[in-house]
Amino acid sequence: MRDVLKELLTVWRAGGTAGVGTVVRTYRSAPRLPGASMMVAPDGAATGSVSGGCVEGALYETATEVIESGVPVLEKYGVTDDDAFAVGLTCGGTIEIFVESVSRQNFDSLESVAADVEEHRPVAVATVIAHPDSSCVGRRLVVRPDTADGSIGSARANAAVIDDARGLLAAGRIEVLTYGPDGERRGEGMRVFVASYAPRARMLVFGAIDFAAAVARQGSFLGYRVTVCDAREVFATPSRFPTADEVVIDWPHRYLAAQAEAGEIDSRTVICVLTHDPKFDVPLLEVALRLPDVAFVGAMGSRRTHQDRLERLRAAGLTDAELARLASPIGLDLGARTPEETAVSIAAEIIATRWGGEGTSLSGLGGPIHRRASDLRS
Repeated sequence: MRDVLKELLTVWRAGGTAGVGTVVRTYRSAPRLPGASMMVAPDGAATGSVSGGCVEGALYETATEVIESGVPVLEKYGVTDDDAFAVGLTCGGTIEIFVESVSRQNFDSLESVAADVEEHRPVAVATVIAHPDSSCVGRRLVVRPDTADGSIGSARANAAVIDDARGLLAAGRIEVLTYGPDGERRGEGMRVFVASYAPRARMLVFGAIDFAAAVARQGSFLGYRVTVCDAREVFATPSRFPTADEVVIDWPHRYLAAQAEAGEIDSRTVICVLTHDPKFDVPLLEVALRLPDVAFVGAMGSRRTHQDRLERLRAAGLTDAELARLASPIGLDLGARTPEETAVSIAAEIIATRWGGEGTSLSGLGGPIHRRASDLRS
């Protein structure tokens, strides 16, 4: 729902009803991940995407019908070679999409959920997408770390879903959970889709240079909450980094240490060190490479700079295991020259690291294009 939240809130505030389709589960080579949404407004305008164009036409019709009926439905789009163009899903995968109407009457807490998302406060929405009693389908709970609103039917079911949703929220994961009709842990019959709106993953860009501006743009494009940090006040200005969420004037190592101490760094955080100046990047990397769990630490510089940096870091007491976490020189080999091209190569390495890609041309590979998140976690 995050994809269409702004447009959905506009319809909601106006007292209208929108039809929203959300990917809740995928199989094989699905083009979009669970959580991707498409909205149909009362005037027929469509926003968002659930398949990159494959099934949007069919979903549009279903969402329009759901607006009229108010009855939510769970659709599965999966094809064979014989009916590959029946709904346009030609990638060979299968997706399940939950389609529901959203209005003030059936989702009175939408505005508070939107405020949490906007202010980077963790919140999860748990929605019943299948149940033996059809009247239970569409019921939802809004779950926060310390509170919960709404009900999916009974105290027992609420307690089970709230407990599990908080675990998913802490991990920033989106999943379908299965219970018995009354929330029995080992039962079947009720399926609940939990959409976790954890704060956006952070990208910390150190070094207020032209390459940093390009990397900040890529980070924003990929959905990161981007911070640019540099100790030089004359260079670290919001006007030079208009796409960054914040520009901080501070010594990089001091800022990173303070953020880690405040609990603002997590396993999704990406750190890009672009200063290639030992007085900045060595103390910074001492902090970064000793953090217990971050997604990526990369540093810019030539191979000669890299070797000099490693020697300095070893002299500072970093171990080989800690140094092995460093991606340097940062970026994939794309033959990049300009700051913009270099930023693309850096973004490509971050994506490859996140999803287990190898940076190899897809035309030379076989097998599935999309790796499943469940495979990576295992």
